[in-house]
Amino acid sequence: MSYKKAEQYDEATTEDLKKTYRHVITQIGEDPEREGLVKTPERVAKAMQFLTQGYEQDGEAILKSAMFREDYSEMVLVKDIELYSLCEHHMLPFFGKAHLAYIPNGYIVGLSKVPRVIDVYARRLQVQERLTDQILKCFQDTLQPLGVAVVIEARHMCMMMRGVQKQNSLTTTSAFTGEFQRAETRTEFLNLIGSRLH
Repeated sequence: MSYKKAEQYDEATTEDLKKTYRHVITQIGEDPEREGLVKTPERVAKAMQFLTQGYEQDGEAILKSAMFREDYSEMVLVKDIELYSLCEHHMLPFFGKAHLAYIPNGYIVGLSKVPRVIDVYARRLQVQERLTDQILKCFQDTLQPLGVAVVIEARHMCMMMRGVQKQNSLTTTSAFTGEFQRAETRTEFLNLIGSRLH
């Protein structure tokens, strides 16, 4: 019995991208017919569709699918969410962690939807600053909470592999609405994401 993956990709898009990546392989001086590269154009075509699938997804719809009425009105924090995205300037990865908190205002959301929404916006060509704002706006507009806080800490391969080639730099972006614009609430959030409670 042969091994077969069950992933689904648009065939026309895959074929177009295969041609493009085959051409790229040729242009950099490699032989696309070499054994190790024969299937590379197809692999990369499928990888790019996976890594940019956020364009086909709707963060607000994901949140609305799991909104529940609840009187809880204290901070809800999900931290250390793995994040992978592609820099729109060089199409190289950046990766790290996202931390998101909100203060409910009549509704809470299923916890698994928090990382799902982050993936919707991360799986696009991005800059970290816009990614931070898009996640914040999605939660604020959909849940209408008393406040939202988002912090992203990421390492950028465009800084590590090329350009300045600095291996240990970490970029942090943040955005806050509502109650999190108050120093006391924001400080509580920042203390919680920096603590190790487990």
